[in-house]
Amino acid sequence: MTTTSSDVSLAAQTDLSRLVDPRSIAIIGASDRSGSLGARSVANLLDHSRFDGTPYLISRTKDTIHGLPCYKSVLDLPEAPDVAMLVVPAAQTLSVLNECAERGVRYAIVFTSGFGEMGEEGKQAEAEMARIGRESGMRIYGPNSPGLCNLNKPLGMMFSPSFHRDQNPGPIGLATQGGGIGRAFVQGLERGLGVGLWASTGNEVDLTVADFVRYMADADDITVIATVMEGIKDGADFVDAALYAAERGKPVVALKVGRSEYGARAVASHTGSLSGSAEINSAVLRQAGVVEVDDLDELIDTAALFARKLPSGTEKVAVYGFSGGGCALAADAVGHMGLELATFTDATNVRLQASLPDYAAIGNPVDATSDILSRPEIGAESLVAVADDPEVGVILYPFPCDYEELTGQIGNSIVEVQQQTETPIMAAWMSDRLGPGYDAMVAGGLVPVGSINRAAKTLRRWIDRGRWEGDTSWRPVGAHEPAGPRVTATEPEAKARLSRHGVPVPDSGVARSAEEAAALAERIGFPVVLKVVSSEITHKSDIGGVAVKLADAGAVRAAYDRVTGSVRAAGWDVEEVLVEAMAADGVDMLVGVTADPVHGPVVTFGLGGIYVELFKDVSRRVLPLSEKEARALVEEPNSAALLKGLRGAEPYDIEALVELLVSVSRFVETHADVIEELELNPVRVLPAGQGVVALDAVLVTSGPLEEQA
Repeated sequence: MTTTSSDVSLAAQTDLSRLVDPRSIAIIGASDRSGSLGARSVANLLDHSRFDGTPYLISRTKDTIHGLPCYKSVLDLPEAPDVAMLVVPAAQTLSVLNECAERGVRYAIVFTSGFGEMGEEGKQAEAEMARIGRESGMRIYGPNSPGLCNLNKPLGMMFSPSFHRDQNPGPIGLATQGGGIGRAFVQGLERGLGVGLWASTGNEVDLTVADFVRYMADADDITVIATVMEGIKDGADFVDAALYAAERGKPVVALKVGRSEYGARAVASHTGSLSGSAEINSAVLRQAGVVEVDDLDELIDTAALFARKLPSGTEKVAVYGFSGGGCALAADAVGHMGLELATFTDATNVRLQASLPDYAAIGNPVDATSDILSRPEIGAESLVAVADDPEVGVILYPFPCDYEELTGQIGNSIVEVQQQTETPIMAAWMSDRLGPGYDAMVAGGLVPVGSINRAAKTLRRWIDRGRWEGDTSWRPVGAHEPAGPRVTATEPEAKARLSRHGVPVPDSGVARSAEEAAALAERIGFPVVLKVVSSEITHKSDIGGVAVKLADAGAVRAAYDRVTGSVRAAGWDVEEVLVEAMAADGVDMLVGVTADPVHGPVVTFGLGGIYVELFKDVSRRVLPLSEKEARALVEEPNSAALLKGLRGAEPYDIEALVELLVSVSRFVETHADVIEELELNPVRVLPAGQGVVALDAVLVTSGPLEEQA
């Protein structure tokens, strides 16, 4: 692969190697008081890590700790350490950071809480932290963070009392904001795989989850990246990191916290992060190739399966077990998830018949019967036959219960089979009693899953990610701060702007009298529509401000008087009326763009008119849109069936709709710094070959739209 200058600059930007594996570490606030954070930090580094660099202990009250001399300040150190761990109260943090910056510390890990999550004063302190780091070049990790651990070394730069017990190295990289959830993930992977690097970034005054996703994308000892995010500071930066990882073959699996109103409130109080819209966040994650999960167990299950093997997206499932009921439940779950059971070849069937008793079910699912409990060798032979079948991409193995040493033998047998094949075997351990069989599979790295449904959902996400064909060179427009107060354009102004950027709109004109309206209608051609012109009235039809199907000049004159009179009676002062050609019949769709404060402009597509609120059947993408993404946007909602021609009806002009979406994307991209909202509702989609037309347009900006020369 050719290395470009942008690749080099990105590598420099994301090189956190001196943080992950430093040559020197200072603990500021070191202590020997039992149970204190300072004492735990010292013990984790000196007793429970394999740190071969130089430790420096800084204490204002002690001369020696742990047999090492103590310094009074970081300024007294003989060299600038790569990392400084700040185990100091919140009130001392800024002054200590200033000293670190003065001494030339590369990275400062701030454990202390009591900053942005506490309110405005704490946010101001974080802003000062950011300034110190920015002006000195020192990177800041935290605050409100439990620290960082490189478990593949192992190295623990943290105060956790359980670090010494949680050293289970492995190929999974973990980036979280919260500490407890990250620790739960690390401990949850005692089911058979381990975490190589865990970064818990806290309030993210500087370094973020995105920085560590980017770093782990290049780390040789990490094969899959898991993340738990409470808020996303910079949507474009996270998407860039996720796509960077995808480009390097590293799947990212994410649990986004704060998807409900309650959760969003809890996130704000915990890390001070902006949670963002759940629907928009999910759309962004899908677009960036990130696998989103619903809870921590699913995060562990899914990341573990990716760590075992990367999917192609073509995998079909085999169900194998010793319980007919368990196999039936597993087959049901596979079908419910929309997955496909493999069809065995004749050669596989012959091998199964030779291995299993006559009364065993050898189709798919395979019920090997309880005979394999007493004769595990026939289970191994038949399981290898299933794994070898060319159509089998993964095996789901339900364990309904524990039979002590009998299931222990089966567990050992499965591990031996897994060592002979690249086909992943996913065990669903259904019993609350964990026995020797469970232990054997954990020891063999199989990561048993706690239920059949969880296993099937994991398989669905795993296979879907294998089918993802996103453009890893795509990057979002990004968010912006409003340039000024919000200004709503009139409908004629909005349509004129859009028309100049390739968005089809009806032929129209603006009239200030009934006679002008009639003359315009004669020029445009009947039938026409009349709409009052106002940037303040959102739903004009609700107050009688719209008249449709006007077939002659007399009807236009009467309608002008009627709509202007009705709107004035409702308390609005209007004089202008838009006279517009009435579109032919078609399907009405919605195209809306909002400026999300985290991710930037996001387009929403779905049924138009009132139906978007009724059915909420929409798809979303972050801009800009390629033609491929625009087409996927159109095909995603259930309402896409209407456009394709439902029950034998003629199809509608999807090609023209795709062109409109791309034109809207280019228009917004051109003016992304000032566009706050754009809604085309409805967009009338005409029969195939006849085009589309935007019948209504709302455009809200925070500054002037400068046209391109």
